[in-house]
Amino acid sequence: MTASRDGNLRGLDATIERRGLRDHVYERILQLLLSGEAVPGRRLSIDTIARQLDVSQTPVREALVQLERTGLVTREALRGYRVAPPLGLDQLRELFDARIMLETHATRLATPASPEMIDELRAAEEEHRSIGKRVIEALNAGTADLELTAAYFVADAAFHRVVFDHCGNRYLTEMSETLGAQLHRMRQSVRHGVTDVREAIAEHEALVDAFATDDPDAPERSMLHHLEQVRQRSLGLEQA
Repeated sequence: MTASRDGNLRGLDATIERRGLRDHVYERILQLLLSGEAVPGRRLSIDTIARQLDVSQTPVREALVQLERTGLVTREALRGYRVAPPLGLDQLRELFDARIMLETHATRLATPASPEMIDELRAAEEEHRSIGKRVIEALNAGTADLELTAAYFVADAAFHRVVFDHCGNRYLTEMSETLGAQLHRMRQSVRHGVTDVREAIAEHEALVDAFATDDPDAPERSMLHHLEQVRQRSLGLEQA
């Protein structure tokens, strides 16, 4: 890249603009994947997506390459991209191992919790509880839909993100975001019932209480218990 006489790098603005467009396309496709509208195995046509988003094929192709790295989409030679299949049992076990290691360490770093963190946790827990109750009511009535289920998982992720936001380690936070895509695949692989929502609500409440105590080991112990219970419920459903 050459520099003009005034010191500006030619093409820099265009590069930033292209990256911004690619990121926008990436977010739109990611939203489609996380909503559950694009079922596992569905073909993702670059041409169709480009026309729907009113962009060229280049940013769509770049976004799909980026999504392939997350594991949410797969690429087949001469066939293009597809929504990734659900995780297998061995992959689920590995994912839970990674999640437990990451989140328990982040919990340890976030302890003792600041008053601001406690407030954020309580707000996130209340939001998770509120949506969880709606999920339970909808499941009992047989009216649960993808939008409500997605809102519940967003609230669940937001609760856990508070811990990473206060752990003081940017790299752990980045790793948690990468792991988040795989957690979506986990949710595609296992379907929790009403009991799991109730138990998750109770475990989140217990975790907030643990952070609010003077026991320095209580938060990590509570987080480990929560994640172990989620693993047991998820793998139990998958093996059933």
